[in-house]
Amino acid sequence: MTISSSSKPYPGQRLAETDRRADALMEEDVAWSDDVDGERDGDQHDRSDRAALRRVAGLSTELQDVTEVEYRQLRLERVVLVGVWTSGTAQDADNSLAELAALAETAGAEVLDGVIQRRDKPDPATYIGSGKAQELRDLVLEAGADTVVCDGELSPGQLIHLEDIVKVKVVDRTALILDIFAQHAKSREGKAQVALAQMQYMLPRLRGWGQSLSRQMGGGGSGSAGGGMATRGPGETKIETDRRRIREKMAKMRREIAEMQTSRDIQRQDRKRHKVPSVAIAGYTNAGKSSLLNRLTGAGVLVENALFATLDPTVRRAETPSGRLYTLADTVGFVRHLPHHLVEAFRSTMEEVGDSDLILHVVDGSHPAPEEQLASVREVIRDVGAADVPEIVVINKADAADPLVLQRLLRLEKQALVVSARTGAGIDELLALLDQDLPRPSVELEVLVPYTQGALVSRAHAEGEVISEVHTEEGTLLKARVHEALAAELRAYAPAAPSAT
Repeated sequence: MTISSSSKPYPGQRLAETDRRADALMEEDVAWSDDVDGERDGDQHDRSDRAALRRVAGLSTELQDVTEVEYRQLRLERVVLVGVWTSGTAQDADNSLAELAALAETAGAEVLDGVIQRRDKPDPATYIGSGKAQELRDLVLEAGADTVVCDGELSPGQLIHLEDIVKVKVVDRTALILDIFAQHAKSREGKAQVALAQMQYMLPRLRGWGQSLSRQMGGGGSGSAGGGMATRGPGETKIETDRRRIREKMAKMRREIAEMQTSRDIQRQDRKRHKVPSVAIAGYTNAGKSSLLNRLTGAGVLVENALFATLDPTVRRAETPSGRLYTLADTVGFVRHLPHHLVEAFRSTMEEVGDSDLILHVVDGSHPAPEEQLASVREVIRDVGAADVPEIVVINKADAADPLVLQRLLRLEKQALVVSARTGAGIDELLALLDQDLPRPSVELEVLVPYTQGALVSRAHAEGEVISEVHTEEGTLLKARVHEALAAELRAYAPAAPSAT
């Protein structure tokens, strides 16, 4: 089974600084599993599947035919990918590793090889089993890799034990996504959110090195075998000091994020006060959310064929074909197994989804497994408390998708339509559906507004839905659907009832 991958590396920074190795380790030991090689009796899997790592073809992005100068300029971190296939089909496992390859390339790495191990569950000590870890070590040496990237979140014990065997840096999926977020964060709030998530991830993975980190002597008596005067103290190790400092930084970072959130809250409350409907664009990373925002509003937001190109939310005003105003918010892309550290850190940003009146759920129609993308995004939408917000599924990239896949998605999703943000196909139908599904003001009334109160007529246009407008000698005869607050002001100009004769 083959996974296709880009033939040249995606430009970017290195996955991490070389000194992150120490941060990815643990303090406590994890007991080694009795199942050393991951092979146990039973008919759960074919023995041939469990006997060896299965190499996944088509993942190599090794540079070819370059000069020495080009080599030194372009050499990126060289990685081997490894995944554990526990359930689903072989194609599902290949798709997962292909996504990991795309994440690694986005982070600036050079994918040399990829292998999958068939197991009931990841080995608790080394993720793939100690025997297979030795095979992985041979593969790393053969490929000349300097990093192993695992398709899952590894425990501190798994990280340290696997690194001890393969003798190169080991990075898990969570650390890889955090690194991509760190590279792409632009705003002050985005950088703070990423830093908070990184500290949450690193805290249990700190590990002390060398004699200088050993515990200080206890306060024994004068006859004790301790270190004597000036060596007795509170007994706090350096790793405990580091952890305390990280917790203090995390508390400070949370306070700063809360302060930065205030301005966005004020803007959101202002929109609510004026009853401007809000629409949030959510979806899998690289599904085309920013392209759709640009197509609907002409916002000019950065569009890049890369994972997590958008981290900072963009809010733009737009207008339906009938003239109703609404706001459209572009949000951070989701991904399968999005680390909970990131969901928590970006919760304030993702509130744009939870507070919206309607979600445009964008899915890549050309992706090999669009149904998995839909399920992954909906899981995160539930996590941020937006499960009850109405949703329109927008199947994007129709110009590059298989028509049979599009038909299948349209059968599965009740409220869905097919568009192409690149060509503009289906955008008019989407705008009409938006106009239909956006919440409408609750009060319908007919008033005669004096010309001296023209501001009320303007507000009716901006905040409500004008059904008819006639200019008379006395003023503007307005029939409109508005929210209750504006209706209370307009009722003062209700035309007088005809007198009885």
